[in-house]
Amino acid sequence: MQSLLTILLFLSMPQGAEWIIILVVVLLLFGGRKIPELMKGIGKGVKGFKDGLKEIEDDIKDDSSTDNKPK
Repeated sequence: MQSLLTILLFLSMPQGAEWIIILVVVLLLFGGRKIPELMKGIGKGVKGFKDGLKEIEDDIKDDSSTDNKPK
């Protein structure tokens, strides 16, 4: 059953020609000038997300290091 699900999932993914059609539609919808702005915004969002994860990891490390110190 799981192999059937895997095959159906693989067949539902866009292949070569479908990606070209998708890219053309995106280009028509957003225009050539908006796409770089859109990618820049996505990049800033990803960078902010990674920075947030790093802050959380640092906080966890700081909390665990202060818990190990004798009082």
